[in-house]
Amino acid sequence: MSAWTRAADLAGAVLLLLGCLQCLLGVLGMLLLPDVLARSHSATKPQTLGLLLIVAGVALRLRNGIDNGTLALVVFFQFLTAPVASHLVARSAYRTRQLVAHDLVRDDLDPQLSPEDEDGGGAQEAGDAPRP
Repeated sequence: MSAWTRAADLAGAVLLLLGCLQCLLGVLGMLLLPDVLARSHSATKPQTLGLLLIVAGVALRLRNGIDNGTLALVVFFQFLTAPVASHLVARSAYRTRQLVAHDLVRDDLDPQLSPEDEDGGGAQEAGDAPRP
């Protein structure tokens, strides 16, 4: 076993440990954070970074082209699906009023989802493009 192989194995083990700790922090955030928006953030960002670290650690250990290609696909689909799923959960929570609106710093959806006026136009602010 060469020195480079041992160094790659050690770096892989460190990345695996860091990835597991990052995922653990994400899980703790999901359990301890107070509302849906914070929990969806905690479910996406730390978990995605943790998975990336774990996959990098496994790739350093395996050192095989086909295995690393499969791991690259895992990372690609995680990056593709996790933010979209988190966004859909947060938007669903907003639409069903499962969050406290006064806690929001900025609410971009309120003008879009507010009931229409009597004259048929939606609630718009100055400078907004008219909705179809």
